[in-house]
Amino acid sequence: MELELGGDPVELTRVLVDIPSVSETEQELADAVERALAKLGHLEVTRSGNTVLARTNLGRAQRVILAGHLDTVPINDNLPSRREGDILHGCGTVDMKGGDAVMLHLAATVTEPRHDLTFVFYDCEEIEAARNGLGRIERDLPEWLTGDLAVVCEPSNGVIEAGCQGTIRVEIRTSGKRAHTARAWMGVNAIHAMAAALRRLDEYEPRIVDIDGCVYREGLQAVKISGGVAGNVVPDEAVLTINHRFAPDRSPGDAERHLREVFDGFDLRVTDLAAGALPGLQAPAAKELVQAAGGEPVAKLGWTDVARFAALGMPAVNFGPGDPTLAHTQQEHVDVRQISECARVLVQFLS
Repeated sequence: MELELGGDPVELTRVLVDIPSVSETEQELADAVERALAKLGHLEVTRSGNTVLARTNLGRAQRVILAGHLDTVPINDNLPSRREGDILHGCGTVDMKGGDAVMLHLAATVTEPRHDLTFVFYDCEEIEAARNGLGRIERDLPEWLTGDLAVVCEPSNGVIEAGCQGTIRVEIRTSGKRAHTARAWMGVNAIHAMAAALRRLDEYEPRIVDIDGCVYREGLQAVKISGGVAGNVVPDEAVLTINHRFAPDRSPGDAERHLREVFDGFDLRVTDLAAGALPGLQAPAAKELVQAAGGEPVAKLGWTDVARFAALGMPAVNFGPGDPTLAHTQQEHVDVRQISECARVLVQFLS
């Protein structure tokens, strides 16, 4: 498959969508992207696994990184693509081959950008974080992730979503003593002992935090509960799993300390933890992008790879076509006008 990068990014999106690239099977798409970028001539191109990287080396004062993942979630009877008017249906139309198409269009058409550009098309974003191609690039080719602003072209409804929330998942365990339910007084019910933790969750009032005009709404939710031995046994253990989405003014350590305060007296164990990212909208390149996009930036409610770039010391935003609430659904589809508009905004910003 040969990709035409300089034409209509909407048509390019359709072509990308019709190349299946479920996580760990991105090779065909990565091969096509690498061939197309190498033909342009004005970019340095390299490859790491199924991640393709390209960059300009024009000696500009600043560098902007544009990043998008090539993989999708498993296909759910939603390929090949189909178009109905302004709506393009298919797996990956939103998450995130529309954004990839915009990036490829920029790589081909913005040959004299005002900032040097780095394009990162990476693999395995939709599966466990340890497999994420950005982590491999950070370890093996760190110079490719150095810049003054990162734009992750994840779906954002064509609006700049600044920074992102952090996330922490914890388990609370209660213990008891087994007994026959006919002689329940001889045991201690671990599930009943979880009632106090559930009350604290029910009474919890999450913060709403304004950072640089972006409003982050925190959340604290039970997402799983387990316990029980048999229908006639008093259970001696119960486990409650809780997910906390925290505003980026909290560090991961702050978030853990906060949960230990909320659930003081309980056995709490952290099972997953990722930092958020501050908006970073005061950086010069970020201000230029905001001006080109128009409108008001909003907070990213969720975690994305902008946090990886923020951890490397650069401001990062999400900006791409598509409604993120449609990602991973069988009904995934994108309004093609958002693809065209995102391309227009980024061409204006970079030219």
